[in-house]
Amino acid sequence: MAMNYLIAITDRDRHLRMSALFHKAGLRPILTNLGQGTARSEHLALYGLDSTEKAVVSAVANEEDTARLIRAAKEQLYIDIPGNGVMLAIPIKSVAGGKTLNYLSGGKNIGGKPEMKFDHELIIAILNEGQSDSVMNAAREAGATGGTVLHAKGTGSRETGKFLSVSIAEEKDMVYIVAKAGEKAAIMSAINQKAGPGTRAGAICFSLPISSVVGLRENE
Repeated sequence: MAMNYLIAITDRDRHLRMSALFHKAGLRPILTNLGQGTARSEHLALYGLDSTEKAVVSAVANEEDTARLIRAAKEQLYIDIPGNGVMLAIPIKSVAGGKTLNYLSGGKNIGGKPEMKFDHELIIAILNEGQSDSVMNAAREAGATGGTVLHAKGTGSRETGKFLSVSIAEEKDMVYIVAKAGEKAAIMSAINQKAGPGTRAGAICFSLPISSVVGLRENE
């Protein structure tokens, strides 16, 4: 049984209810980060990533717990209805040692490799603080509909300085964009060309596969 890194992005006033579902499922470790939605107003009726304040709740879960938690979020928080947020599962390839595996799995006997066919991917961009608009403008031009911005801090040494305008040890922003697998390359290329290394944003982006996602269903 494979393991996932389960992420829920929801309005900040709903994150306590989402966290309660994670705790009830016995997941660990449960982390909560505060963020900001970036979707334009014309997409508010389609997707759950609008411009309101967001919370990102995450934890490690096996496939069984992932399915159970997503089902609970659908039933209790209507996460599958556009406007109520997004939940996604990222497969975990490996962990550092048996003790770590025992902690993350709660002592359950798990194993196995994840499937390598994915319909969606999570694009993560790390950029200089305050430059998320330029990253999202580039991403939207390539088909992205919205994202979530998180604040972070680099941990490079003072001697590291800058590399192609990317200040390693300064305040950072991170942008999460959920994209269809067929659109991912174009979005990442646009970010790299218009807001990547050498620009004011200095964005570095990469993607992770998503094995399961809810909340992106469009209204008919």
